[in-house]
Formats: sequence, structure tokens, C-alpha cells
Amino acid sequence: MKTFGQQIRELREKQDLSLREFAKKLGDLSAAFVSDIELGRRFPSDKVLEKMAPILKVSVDDLRHYDPRPSLEELRRLATSNATYGFALRKVATGEITAEDLMSLAKRKHQRNK
Repeated sequence: MKTFGQQIRELREKQDLSLREFAKKLGDLSAAFVSDIELGRRFPSDKVLEKMAPILKVSVDDLRHYDPRPSLEELRRLATSNATYGFALRKVATGEITAEDLMSLAKRKHQRNK
């Protein structure tokens, strides 16, 4: 299965758009930001996804199909149904736990599971 970024690149190229042209059509985004999306370094906001879809001639749901991130609704459900998730998400939201902390933890867990 293609990654989110690979799908965006394929759709962009199908429309015969360069990175710069695509970024320009998206409004205030740089070609570097779009490149980061295609390389999987960043993920677009819902607002950017909504701008991308018509340019790429697909629906927002089609784009979301390739997005590996849980939806906000899913995060809310987890936070309200499991107090531990809620506590952890609050720690992230307040900056007590950084994205780097989470990635370090995920890498350690991955290494243990090998």
C-alpha cells in the first residue's frame, strides 16, 4: 500500500503539476512544505487537505484513506473512554511531553519488540 506522501505525489504528477505549481495553487504553502508532505516528514492539516482534494481531483475522504493518523474524533473517543489516554494527551498538549519524547519512546519500544 502506498504511503500518504506517495499518493499525494502520484496524484500531483497525474495533474502534471510541479511542486511549486501545486504549492502556489494551495495558497500560502511553500514547495518545501509540500515536499515534506510527500516525503512523509509532515502531514497537512484538515484545511490543507480540503484545498488539496479539488486540485488533485479527488475527494477529501480519498486523501484521508492514505493518512495513517487517527482522526480527532478517534483521539477524543480514546481520551474519554480511557483515563490513561486522556492523561497522556493532556501531558502532550501542555508540553510536558514533547513529540521528541514520544518518538524516543516509540523507537525504544520498537527495538524491544524486534
